[in-house]
Amino acid sequence: MCRWLAYSGSPMLLDAVLYQPEHSLIDQSLHAKMGVESTNGDGFGIGWYSADGGGTPAIFRDIGPAWNNRNLRELAAHVRSTLFFAHVRASTGSAIQQTNCHPFRHGRWLWMHNGAITDFHRLQRDLCMAVDPALFPCIEGSTDSEVMFYLAVTYGLDQDPPGAVARMTGLVERLGKEHGVPDPMQMTVAVSDGERVWAFRYSSAGKSRSLFYSSKAETVRHLHPELPFLREVSDATRLVVSEPLGDLPGVWNELPEASYAVLPSEAAEDYFPFIPELP
Repeated sequence: MCRWLAYSGSPMLLDAVLYQPEHSLIDQSLHAKMGVESTNGDGFGIGWYSADGGGTPAIFRDIGPAWNNRNLRELAAHVRSTLFFAHVRASTGSAIQQTNCHPFRHGRWLWMHNGAITDFHRLQRDLCMAVDPALFPCIEGSTDSEVMFYLAVTYGLDQDPPGAVARMTGLVERLGKEHGVPDPMQMTVAVSDGERVWAFRYSSAGKSRSLFYSSKAETVRHLHPELPFLREVSDATRLVVSEPLGDLPGVWNELPEASYAVLPSEAAEDYFPFIPELP
């Protein structure tokens, strides 16, 4: 499987999140603690929006491991963003090539995924046939993750991100049943339009891969006044991560099974139930 993180908040150098924490994503690419594999060296990618917000995101992806990529370290030390994604990949069988590295981009949208569609090769044709024909030429790689993305775009990602992901998931589960594939969906997904991040944790078997979100910045300031960088970030600054970037008490909260979070959010709740729908 893979490890990923999504950041939303005050403008931040990518380096401060990708490299500096005790158990940074770069460390996780070599020493993941909660993934199926401890090493995630089958490519990586970052996607970011400009510090003034919105617009089409930039992406940088490569097929080598993140831990020894000099260009990634160079970019991370100079790129500052209010919203960015980062992903380190462990292939579940698809080819190791740039077009299979996350995050994926379409217009203003970014998408990344950890997990798999079980027996994807058996469902692939029917899933691809459900993609809007106008979008099908946009699919560049061979992963289940990218097909999931374009199905979500087909099912209304622009208008209703949670609903679009629910309908994509419902289709996968319906086709899984038709093809005799039990428990076909395993996913933690992040998707963003440059303004907000939606993060989903779901699996057909009810045993999803790990996913955590950070506590509100004001809470972390109260718990850890010894951390000076917290004085510089807004109250809306949050992260979602496959596994915690360190072991500071009170900072990380597990996203419950079959739920999703929105960053930033004005709602009182930190997360909401996620229920697949039939498209």
